[in-house]
Amino acid sequence: MPDSDGPAKVTVPHVMAARREGRRITMVTAYDYSFAAVVDKSDIDIILVGDSGGMTLLGHQNTLPVTMDEMLLMSRAVARGCRHCLLVGDMPFGSYEAGPQPAVANAMRFLKEAAMDAVKLEGGVRMAATVRAIADANIPVMGHIGLTPQSIAKLGSFQVQGRSAAAAAALMEDALALEEAGVFSLVLEAIPAEVAAMITERVTVPTIGIGAGPGCDGQVLVLHDLLGLFQRFVPKFVKRYADLATEARRALDAYAAEVRSGEFPDREHSYHLPAGEERRVRARLEEAGPTG
Repeated sequence: MPDSDGPAKVTVPHVMAARREGRRITMVTAYDYSFAAVVDKSDIDIILVGDSGGMTLLGHQNTLPVTMDEMLLMSRAVARGCRHCLLVGDMPFGSYEAGPQPAVANAMRFLKEAAMDAVKLEGGVRMAATVRAIADANIPVMGHIGLTPQSIAKLGSFQVQGRSAAAAAALMEDALALEEAGVFSLVLEAIPAEVAAMITERVTVPTIGIGAGPGCDGQVLVLHDLLGLFQRFVPKFVKRYADLATEARRALDAYAAEVRSGEFPDREHSYHLPAGEERRVRARLEEAGPTG
């Protein structure tokens, strides 16, 4: 039922219907209450509470150190700020690789403890059985193939995937296996646009691209990338729609200058005694005398 002060809640069926109805899907990451509340009032369909928060918020070099407890903490914060967007919790490295049983238990935690609507995990054919087990437990699953950041130790670097015929065929096999296993959507990351378009044409579930060209059914970007807040590096596929890091530094420098000059805080930004009370308060304090 739609909220009286906002649009209806985006659901998994809504996302799946978007492809059939020709509606492009919009998704961004978020990791805290404040940004989630901002995103929720925008025209974004899905918030992914991504393990990329390990890099953007926690300062790790990659996503491998991120724990379930950290993901659940971020997910709960995002859920408190969101009423409209579909919420997807990113299963961190180590939370599902050991097999279907622990994967289902950890996926359940995202829904039971963090109010997520779905989970996302990386991997294709090798993860199909795990995806099926989670989906069979009535937990919606978003798949993720192509560049899978949790495989960085194996890959060696963040690099484009599917550039050869054999590699592209393997990606198609991954996509079809995940569709068969029951995913409701697929993230395609760092894949040649032509390959991503071919996968999108072949599968029936929506594809959401990140560095995968315009042929996908939707797009996702890391919030801190598109807002210009993450400064360490900028992937080729990122378009910055704002430069908030520069604006934040400007604001911080202005604040520091006003504090040092005595301009801030001024009367407007201070609390004051009621009219006529200052003399009585001063007298009472003077009567109290020194203490200690």
